[in-house]
Amino acid sequence: MTKMGRPLARQPQASDPPAASRQPADAPAQVRPVPTRVGAWVWVVAAVQASVLLATSTRYGYHRDEMYFIAAGGHPAFGYPDQPPLVPLLCWAMNALAPASLLLLRTPSALAAGATSVLAAVIAREVGGDTRAQVIAAACTACSGFALAVGHFVTTTTFDLLSTTLLAWLAIRTVMRGPGMSLLLAGVVVGVGIEVKPQVGLVALVMAAIVLTLGPRAVLRSWWAAAGALVAVALALPYLIWQQRHGWPQATVARHIAGSEEGGRAGFLPFQLILVSPLLAPVWVAGLLVPFRRSGWRDLRFLTVTYLLLAVVYIAGDGKAYYLASLYPALLGLGAIPTAAFAASSRVHRSLLVGAIALSAAVSSLIALPLLPARQLQGSLTLALDSAQGEMVGWPRFVRTVADAWRAIPAARRAHTAIFTANYGEAGAIELLGARFTLPRPYSGHDGFSEWGMPSPGDASVLLTGYEDARAAAPEFIACRTLAVVDNGVGVKNQEQGEPVMLCTAARRWTAMWPALTHYD
Repeated sequence: MTKMGRPLARQPQASDPPAASRQPADAPAQVRPVPTRVGAWVWVVAAVQASVLLATSTRYGYHRDEMYFIAAGGHPAFGYPDQPPLVPLLCWAMNALAPASLLLLRTPSALAAGATSVLAAVIAREVGGDTRAQVIAAACTACSGFALAVGHFVTTTTFDLLSTTLLAWLAIRTVMRGPGMSLLLAGVVVGVGIEVKPQVGLVALVMAAIVLTLGPRAVLRSWWAAAGALVAVALALPYLIWQQRHGWPQATVARHIAGSEEGGRAGFLPFQLILVSPLLAPVWVAGLLVPFRRSGWRDLRFLTVTYLLLAVVYIAGDGKAYYLASLYPALLGLGAIPTAAFAASSRVHRSLLVGAIALSAAVSSLIALPLLPARQLQGSLTLALDSAQGEMVGWPRFVRTVADAWRAIPAARRAHTAIFTANYGEAGAIELLGARFTLPRPYSGHDGFSEWGMPSPGDASVLLTGYEDARAAAPEFIACRTLAVVDNGVGVKNQEQGEPVMLCTAARRWTAMWPALTHYD
């Protein structure tokens, strides 16, 4: 059997097809994986990972995005200005099953993170990895900083990680075994993945373009590829139509949030060493290089080139450094093969690998999981590297402060007063947690809340949050006076800490002000 004009390392077998039926030069390699199932220890690793994520999931409180997701899911639609609908609908459903249960809300994220680790092992198996390589792939993924950071609460990145890893496995399986059901399943994954986070579609397009350029092109000339593409488009179409009808607000969001929080363009590449672990960087770097070093893996170059091209795209577009995180489980799966050989070569090498995984797990847990007492967050390395943890503290106190200010308004004026927030996090917190204080529904012009209505024309007064001071609230809101100041009680300098809760007057009719109050970011 030949591939790309080179003999494969594998010797011809009796089961090989006759020479006349062999595939053209650009056909995928018929390299079969080691005939072993995913090892039991892989499942143990994933179970431990999910258990740790669930055990730490209730340490702090809601993240601002989670409360917004629940609110968005309560307004079902085919899309929202800043995201597709699946994660909001999932969060709404989890909250409906057990209101105020952080554990149930975050269970899907923990399970998705564990499943991603299993898929990394499956990728290692697909390319011939034995039990040792599979466990290495799963363990390196499970203890990665990115996997822990997005696995203990709900974020679209968690499910992007899962869907992109699943897509990578199906793509690898296709180029290794030839076109078939894997391509159709890849279409399902892409379509559903776009309904979670559009970035999955970008990864799929780049992968397809690279396979068309580098080969094996035969896999994309099949009816399976056409069927997969049609399924992907059909599943993603409702969200794409919603975006088109609303003027593509997702593109506006992408422009506004551009800019890495990890040192800008200069810090983009150094931050990649932290996303997994500096000690485990050699494993995924090996995954980048090994398709160029093994003749039988030549067709897997598409994964390396996908990573490199997306890095260029994200750097050029000033994207956030974690955008590449979804490709690391697949690279760890490939890199686990030479890493397993390295570990098997001597007891010292094996000890080095075990130590690197154990130390990475400990350090990643301290940085990415909510282990510190909330009062120790401010000034910590944890908060410096993962600002999301600071967005999980202080929300009950924030809502209580708003409630105190609301009650301080004279009853006659309160009847004509609306609560308006500058951002969806504050609006989501008031909507989710305000019932216990009998607060009315909040309004906001931020992202999805801008679609869900504005205050009534008779609401001439406004209880305002999210603005630094009266000058920042002008010219839409005038005659502002501060009724309270937000204090999360633990000294964390997040977005809400120290901001005033002001009673203001609406400068114009709400219909006239609404376009200026609407913003996507």
